[in-house]
Amino acid sequence: MGSGIVTASYIAASVLFILALGGLSNQEKAKRAIWFGITGMFLAIVGTVFGPEVEASLFSFLFPCIIVGSVIGVFLAQRVQMTEMPELVAALHSFVGLAAVFIGINSDINPPDNLTGVEIVIHEIEIFLGIFIGAITFTGSVIAYGKLAGSIDGKALTLPGRHLINIFLLAVCFFLGWLYLQHFGLWTLLLMTLLAFIIGAHLVMAIGGADMPVVVSMLNSYSGWAAAATGFMLGNDLLIVTGALVGSSGAILSYIMCRAMNRNFVSVILGGFGGSQGPTMDIEGEMIAIDAENVGGLINDAESVIIVPGYGMAVAQAQASISELTKRLISSGKLVRFAIHPVAGRLPGHMNVLLAEAKVPYDIVLEMDEINSDFPQTDVTIVIGSNDIVNPAAQDDPNSPIAGMPVLEVWKSKQVIVSKRGQGTGYSGIENPLFYKENTRMLYGDAKVSVDAVLNCIS
Repeated sequence: MGSGIVTASYIAASVLFILALGGLSNQEKAKRAIWFGITGMFLAIVGTVFGPEVEASLFSFLFPCIIVGSVIGVFLAQRVQMTEMPELVAALHSFVGLAAVFIGINSDINPPDNLTGVEIVIHEIEIFLGIFIGAITFTGSVIAYGKLAGSIDGKALTLPGRHLINIFLLAVCFFLGWLYLQHFGLWTLLLMTLLAFIIGAHLVMAIGGADMPVVVSMLNSYSGWAAAATGFMLGNDLLIVTGALVGSSGAILSYIMCRAMNRNFVSVILGGFGGSQGPTMDIEGEMIAIDAENVGGLINDAESVIIVPGYGMAVAQAQASISELTKRLISSGKLVRFAIHPVAGRLPGHMNVLLAEAKVPYDIVLEMDEINSDFPQTDVTIVIGSNDIVNPAAQDDPNSPIAGMPVLEVWKSKQVIVSKRGQGTGYSGIENPLFYKENTRMLYGDAKVSVDAVLNCIS
């Protein structure tokens, strides 16, 4: 394949990637956007494998790798549940980071032959940055995976003087980078890689469970910049463009999510979440349980219903039951809508994907800013496995760890039904006064089982 055809395929792939990102901003266009991305990646792989820089003698090695990787990808896609998607995304980010590390070390061992003068210095800087960002992305993603999967404690690990530790390690890394540019040898890169591994792990260990959606988005951005640095190393224009797209979009998404949580982006990256800033307010009242039959009665009498989904819905795989409930309520003439918080679940857009999968109409799925003012006029609000995003302490308690975070004001509804497995505090470990309010009733048990029971009790 000639260089002109390769360039054309790269340009086409870049355009398709841009269209894919643009389409993902709209639920109705998301499926088509994914196909744009798939087609773009196919063109990128074909253009790279059959390009003039790849010798035909390598095909016997490349094709088996592509086949094995494709089989693994299909296997994982079929087995991974939607509740496990955050973990899968974190794992895939780690692969990108590790690839950047390996490519950078290889590029130092086998540097290009046609570089002279300042070109050598620029290439060495590219190697350093690619390995540094890749190493942080790798261990950070591994820790994020562990926290999301529950194999690592979700609480923030806040070591004494952790910021000074990070600054010291960062300074040592850049000193080693300076030594590398002075040609002190490969050992400088390897030691810097080890320290960057430690930085990545320590940064994410210091971030608590409630900030995991931001962490996943942040690591997505890191993986993009690592890919872009790798593209400069390899002189691959498409990798540069793709990495820049992923890096910038991930950074923008992280910023948007931090705004939705009233959190400073830098504080999320550098500090733990969930540490109290003083004595929190005492919670008065008690949790009052309700059964499915009484919930059905409340819903039958209601004219307007808002459903707030959370990670508990994903765990119970209750989206299909929720969709059936929605259909029945709409067919009986009731006004039904969904309220989606920007950080609901453990992955950006997690709830939107689940509801789309269950065939919930797009036009009744509303964002927080669109629906918050409607709660006072709502007869019944059903909360399915949500905690922090419906916590009134964010507004009422200045010492709460989530103080100032914009939340869905479900407690302003005439009646609130909370579907919850038990009386625990949830993933972030923050107590929720909503559960103790006079107009709140607790429907305990698995969300799918509970909703199915309610379905049997509504007319």
